Parts: sequence; C-alpha cells; structure tokens
Amino acid sequence: MIDGIRKKIRQHEPVELDSAHNVRDRAAVLVPVIADPSSPRILLTERAGGLSSHGGEVAFPGGKEDRTDHSLEFTALRENEEEMGISPGDVDVLGSLRPFISKHGLLVTPYVGIVTPEIQLRPNPDEIASVFEVPLSYFSTAAPIRIDDISRHGESHQIPAFEFDGYEIWGLTSMIIVEFMRVGLK
Repeated sequence: MIDGIRKKIRQHEPVELDSAHNVRDRAAVLVPVIADPSSPRILLTERAGGLSSHGGEVAFPGGKEDRTDHSLEFTALRENEEEMGISPGDVDVLGSLRPFISKHGLLVTPYVGIVTPEIQLRPNPDEIASVFEVPLSYFSTAAPIRIDDISRHGESHQIPAFEFDGYEIWGLTSMIIVEFMRVGLK
C-alpha cells in the first residue's frame, strides 16, 4: 500500500485555485503517513487548548509561511519539526495536494510525507496537547458522524466529521484527509 501511495502522490499534479487567491497569506501542513506495512497510519495532533488559533482542534502539523522560508514544503517541514520534533531529514516528502482556504483565509498547501514507524516524536507541549495515529483503513471504511455544509471565502463545501478514539476530525483537516485518500488510494 505504501508503494502505491508513493507512486500516486509523486505522479499527482494538484489543481491550482483561482489566481485571485494568490494574494492570501500562505501556510503549509504536513500529512505524515507512518509507513507500517501491516497498518499504514496518518499522524494527527490535538492542538494545545490555550493557543489563540485552532486551540483544542485536531490538525496536521503546520503553520503560516515565514518570510525566510524558501518554499512552502520548507514551511511544512519546519513547522512539523517545531511541533512534533521530527527532523526534516526523517520525512520523505512525496509531493503536495491541492491548496485549501482555511477558515481564517489562509491559502494552505498540504504536503504528504512518509515517516518510519520507529520515528521518535517529541511533541512541543506549548503547541500540542496530544498526538494520535489513525489507520488509513479507517478512512476507507468509516462513515462520517455528520456532514456539514459550509460556505466561506466564496466557496461552498460539504465537510465530513469523523470520530476516532474520542477525537473529532473535522474542518480543514478532514477535507485534506478526503483529498489525500482520493489521490493516494484511488
């Protein structure tokens, strides 16, 4: 399964959003896939409750582009290291998915990266309340607990919400997961 994901993401050419969105501030997230041959999993975080942005929400590691970042892929890897303690050298970045617009109006580009099951996580407690893994098979078979119709920034979306092990996976995170499953496992 991991070899199939590698091939599909590397060959994928993401659809670009309308150029009117290019004026938005940019951000990037990493979609870390744990390459366990018996049960590949996605690594997710629960953001620390005291954060001013997305506190208590389930998210991928990532954040806003800094002026000194030389690429959005660099942004995703930098933020992943700051939040999860995973060195950029320990992530095999396969490519990106289509960009999304966050509820705060950021243009967010997801990058898919493979990490080994033995990866040592060092979550930053100032940013991360908990870390959990969800088997890819869950998203292949699970029915959403609800689907919300959301309109924001001129776009309408049907956003599935999933419940896994007491965590609600919703919003931009679930939209990215659905896109990842469509591209990487189709």
